[in-house]
Amino acid sequence: MQTFLILKLQGGMQSWGTHSFEDYRPSAVFPTRSGIVGLLGACLGIERDDVEARSKLNASFNLTVRADKSSINMQRITDYHTVLDARKVDGSARKDAILSSREYLCDACFTVVLSFCENSPYTQEEIVQALAKPSYTPVLGRRSCPLHRPLFEMVLEAENVQEVLEMISPGKGIIYSETRLPGSAPLRMRDVPMPTPVRQFATRDVYILGEEDYYAVP
Repeated sequence: MQTFLILKLQGGMQSWGTHSFEDYRPSAVFPTRSGIVGLLGACLGIERDDVEARSKLNASFNLTVRADKSSINMQRITDYHTVLDARKVDGSARKDAILSSREYLCDACFTVVLSFCENSPYTQEEIVQALAKPSYTPVLGRRSCPLHRPLFEMVLEAENVQEVLEMISPGKGIIYSETRLPGSAPLRMRDVPMPTPVRQFATRDVYILGEEDYYAVP
């Protein structure tokens, strides 16, 4: 039997950044690995520039996500942003306005399953404690996307990730797993945070499994 930590991600809006196209910033249709690392990092109090701690957190868990609503019931919207008096990387003020279009998922709900190895740099117990009393306010991908309910759902024991997902309501939905599942289809994602001061990402394989009416890809 394995032990799994279950989270629920629910909110009016969520946004999980994927490949950016300059002024167009789309969202993946499910929480990315970098997004989950950032979410847990906020709860743990890991600073953005603490590359070592961020890398240890990224190496601590295996990730599976289930979309609890079908793509028909989960809508995407695009919001046009105008930002004045923004700062450059060196801290100086920009004279020009920043224009961008940003994508959000509306009324989405996800079940997140984390499994930890025996020698994980961050343990399951540490994550549970941080979820109960987060150091920084966790958000669903962007600061404009607050939680509608607490992140922590429960800790369960099961033979595998599919068995544990069957125990969690609604018991069905498309699964995005880092573990190869029977009958699943592979998808290459570039969402693994690299151990660098600047934001760079490596690729990983995600295996998709779900009913036809739930099927959705980025």
